Amino acid sequence: MTRDDVEGAGTPGSPWQLSTPPGTSGFEAYRAPDADPPALVVQVGTTQLRYHLSCIEDLHAMLVAHGDWMPLGNADEQKPAPEGSVEAWARSDKNPVGGWYGLKKGLRGRFGSYVPPVLEALGLAEVEHAARNNRMRAI
Repeated sequence: MTRDDVEGAGTPGSPWQLSTPPGTSGFEAYRAPDADPPALVVQVGTTQLRYHLSCIEDLHAMLVAHGDWMPLGNADEQKPAPEGSVEAWARSDKNPVGGWYGLKKGLRGRFGSYVPPVLEALGLAEVEHAARNNRMRAI
């Protein structure tokens, strides 16, 4: 299930064409279920980030349980994530993978920039698109 206004099918041959929540940067994303481990692949220019594929379902389940808006709090791996944010949850030892959802050391951050638009494209979440301090919630 994807929204009708999203380009791409979320496959390597037809990646989703998305933009960060503020709309300042475009990127491509697709599911790679046959990767080891299965991954959500995000291509930003020449940089490729990979997150555990389970992040889609896990983030949606967490947002449903949270029941309200949650700040995205995106941050690079080397910087701390704001408490109570999607980014902090994606690094927490209390999430379903027991730590980082990012798979490539040095590129494990920015979960709050790239994964929320995927959930929005799939019709699983609502994401704000202001210049800064964006939030998301489950649909």
